[in-house]
Amino acid sequence: MADIAAVTDAEFEAQVLKSDKPVLVDFWAEWCGPCRQVAPILDELNKEHGEKLTFLKMNVDENPVTPSSYRVTGIPTINVYQGGEVVKSIVGAKPKAALLKELDGII
Repeated sequence: MADIAAVTDAEFEAQVLKSDKPVLVDFWAEWCGPCRQVAPILDELNKEHGEKLTFLKMNVDENPVTPSSYRVTGIPTINVYQGGEVVKSIVGAKPKAALLKELDGII
């Protein structure tokens, strides 16, 4: 698996909402310390579970429309979308074990 791809406001519907499999979107920003903490954990999860779940990241500074439409007010926010709906929302940096627990049943 490669690094996690970026998704933009323009691509969000096609890549996330219309995806055949669940999609995890990491809403982040360059200046966000906790976002940098969680990034390597998400890279690991992508390598381990990328066949079951598509991992994408969205820079909230460069793409303000999508985060505001999903009421993303704090970052990092990790949303999991399935069938065009948010099925899980995780706010804040969490260790790998806690993320796996949150994602249980999805991956």
